[in-house]
Amino acid sequence: MWHVQLRSLRKSFGASSALNGLELGIQAGEFVSLLGPSGCGKTTTLRIVAGFETADTGHILVNGADITHVPSSKRDMGMVFQSYSLFPNMTAQVNVEFGLRVRRISSIRRQKRAAELLELVGLSERADHFPHQLSGGQQQRVALARALAATPQVLLLDEPLSALDANVRATLREEIRRIQSELGITTLFVTHNQEEALSMSDRVGVMREGRLEQLAAPSTVYQEPATEFVATFIGAGNILPAVAHGNEVVVYGQRITAPAAARHGRGTDVNLVLRPEEIRIAPVQDADPGALTGVVMTRSFLGPVTRVSVKLEHGTGQVIRVDIPASADELPPGARAALSFKPANPLLLRT
Repeated sequence: MWHVQLRSLRKSFGASSALNGLELGIQAGEFVSLLGPSGCGKTTTLRIVAGFETADTGHILVNGADITHVPSSKRDMGMVFQSYSLFPNMTAQVNVEFGLRVRRISSIRRQKRAAELLELVGLSERADHFPHQLSGGQQQRVALARALAATPQVLLLDEPLSALDANVRATLREEIRRIQSELGITTLFVTHNQEEALSMSDRVGVMREGRLEQLAAPSTVYQEPATEFVATFIGAGNILPAVAHGNEVVVYGQRITAPAAARHGRGTDVNLVLRPEEIRIAPVQDADPGALTGVVMTRSFLGPVTRVSVKLEHGTGQVIRVDIPASADELPPGARAALSFKPANPLLLRT
């Protein structure tokens, strides 16, 4: 049985439809992320689960019990917001204690629980600090401790890392995952950041227009995107028009071995997904037989690799993105280049 289950959730705001029959099941102790662009319905989903919004139709179940119409205060859920939402006139310790005070937990038990959680998030020494004396990452740690104080069944995370700088974001996402795993708490995480979703989750649900396009393990979403939208949004690679031909596909005249092509009729139009690392780029004088040619448009340094964008001289002038070692200094913008496709396991999508 699912620990949390969303059944056929629908929600509209005026003429705008936010959720279109959303279905989702989360196992006990699982960390599930909802990933998608702005307006896809991920935050609306989280707010409906929390009880801050009401679905037009559909049901929310926790441990098999229907909580669709249960007030948010009675849902036994903890929530962490993007904006921290700490009380500025309260210390970290008192902020963490707040929910317990509302529940009329004794002072001794409140203080003990808050101290345990501040230690868990690494802020024991800052228990007497006010929010303005804490960094953004520290404030979000306090917010996480406060959300966990009442030992909720479910933890809801609404883009909690988006307001932080890159270094703090990377550290805190590791901390959140460690704490979640240590406590074994069922977690629903909302983000528009692909790296966060892929690195933190047991499963990732990619949303579009109020529905799940794909729900799977991070490696599956990246390596086997179910739709063109997922492949594009997740950054899985270039999408090229191709034609199935037996156990091959033909891409701009190049033949590529692709066993998956046999599942499509000969002559069927398909889309080939090629990751930037699966494409060989070389100066035109060193081109492989049958290579496509194009012009280098841009080079972007990405740390260990440099991403090169090449506009093909064939067909529609599609731009292909290729990753090369960061140390490579050949092929500046404006240079002609040759591209060869060498995918180990070509992925095909229906058009």
